[in-house]
Amino acid sequence: MDLKLHVWRQASADSQGVFKDYDAKGISPDASFLEMLDVVNESLIERGEQPIHFEHDCREGICGSCGMMINGVAHGPIRGTATCQLHMRHFKDGDEVWVEPWRARAFPVIKDLIVDRSPLDKIIAAGGFISLNTGSAPEANDTPIPKVVQERAMDAAACIQCGACVAQCPNGAAQLFTAAKVSHLGLLPQGQPERHQRVLKMVEVMEDYFGSCTLFRECEAVCPKKISVDFIARLNRDYLAAQLKSR
Repeated sequence: MDLKLHVWRQASADSQGVFKDYDAKGISPDASFLEMLDVVNESLIERGEQPIHFEHDCREGICGSCGMMINGVAHGPIRGTATCQLHMRHFKDGDEVWVEPWRARAFPVIKDLIVDRSPLDKIIAAGGFISLNTGSAPEANDTPIPKVVQERAMDAAACIQCGACVAQCPNGAAQLFTAAKVSHLGLLPQGQPERHQRVLKMVEVMEDYFGSCTLFRECEAVCPKKISVDFIARLNRDYLAAQLKSR
């Protein structure tokens, strides 16, 4: 299949970006979106041109580094998939595809499709930890956890920190990301000692970089792990309880 690509090219954070047109020819429908970009880059390198710069690592929907806007949607048109899991069979021969980096004030462009997502790391550093005694691993059955709580914590822990929720949100909010990180620790017994301190610190850093949530639910729609906005409600409850306790 052949496609017409309109790709955002930006040499550096300080330079002006622009869309450039490229032809992607002879693409297998079974190729992933990143593999398609690899094919385009091979032809660019052969012509002595700069390849399209984009982030990737595991290419298995685990690392979260592959994020980009595809036809205006974070990670592309298929729900519950990262960009590396998006296959070209979901496009039609002759389609025009617009590819651009995350569009959010908190994620400045570094080069082409690569953005600086370090503000997410700063939220984690602010409170994403638990206190645990070192030494031999404790017996798992010594800390009974109801199955429903375990599964809920695992749902939150599925977040891969890709930033799609921020990029798709009209406000550039990071509530879904922060809520997932707060909840997967706060739901478990091991996360209780720092529970209130954690949510206060993480929300404080979040508000320094990101916009406010007005529940458009765009974040939930594009999350590659289908994390629910229910976690945002839980974050708000934890934050309110932590504020009351701190007083």
